[in-house]
Amino acid sequence: MSNKKSLWITRRLSEKTLERAQIDYDCVINFDDQPISQQELAERSSEFDAILPCHSEIFKDDLVRELHPRVKIIANHSVGTDHCDINALKARGITITNTPDVLSDATAEIAFLLMLGAARRAIEGDALVRNGDWDFWSPNFMVGKQVSGARLGIIGMGRVGQVMAKRARGFDMEVHYFNRKRLTKDAEHGAVYHSSLETLLPVSDFLSLHCPATAETIGLMNTENLSKLPDGAILINSARGSLCDENAVLEAIKSGKLSAAGIDCFVNEPGGNSEFAKQNNIFMLPHIGSATTKTRDAMGFRALDNLDAFFDGKLPQDIL
Repeated sequence: MSNKKSLWITRRLSEKTLERAQIDYDCVINFDDQPISQQELAERSSEFDAILPCHSEIFKDDLVRELHPRVKIIANHSVGTDHCDINALKARGITITNTPDVLSDATAEIAFLLMLGAARRAIEGDALVRNGDWDFWSPNFMVGKQVSGARLGIIGMGRVGQVMAKRARGFDMEVHYFNRKRLTKDAEHGAVYHSSLETLLPVSDFLSLHCPATAETIGLMNTENLSKLPDGAILINSARGSLCDENAVLEAIKSGKLSAAGIDCFVNEPGGNSEFAKQNNIFMLPHIGSATTKTRDAMGFRALDNLDAFFDGKLPQDIL
């Protein structure tokens, strides 16, 4: 009989991650890569000492109550933990970890892609060329919004927000930010701190969301807050779909309050928003902020590092 701990890997992770996991653990791996139901998560939990899930597995209070006592740790393959009821898990004595740091560069890249794509009308331009409809030019043809030198507002100046600000400085953007705590002067690198959205939003030609989804931030970009942006502003969301009231965003697009938007995450995932899809000035991606080979390997290894530490009797680096 193996002395290895039993680990349930609920989605098909990177090959390097799976190779390493199978050396150190008795693994059950979801090679089919289809979402696992809440019922199956509860019913099979008695087979495992640990679960390594993604944000597609929802550990809310009802499921947490059904988890078998054998489960001692949930090592998330994600930095976000809004899919987990952390308090309920802790009450059951279950350790929970995430994978910060390693996906900041990749996610900021996607945010910048969204910003550029939305500003320079990438959806319309690609369709014209791809469909063979590009048969005209004039000085007024496909005129967009310039990113270089513009004012960028960032909500949430954590790891990803700081990388986004660094990239923006390369475009000579004037960076403004709102955060729960002001950064040190050295960490700001000249960015302008705002203690409230009341002062940040009116100066944000571009607004990029990089905060977690919490009770305070869900629906943050609603009609009231969108109205405070400059006319023709562009909204970027590479964080969590629930940060936006999607109906309010759609109305702001239709009215011209927002000249465009770049969206990588949605309230309903997978799937997105069919009404957004009707708007040529909403540049959309299917929640792929961390989807690079380098980053997915690093996320998997970070989750395994947390598991290794836990079962070695140490405090995991990323314990919540």
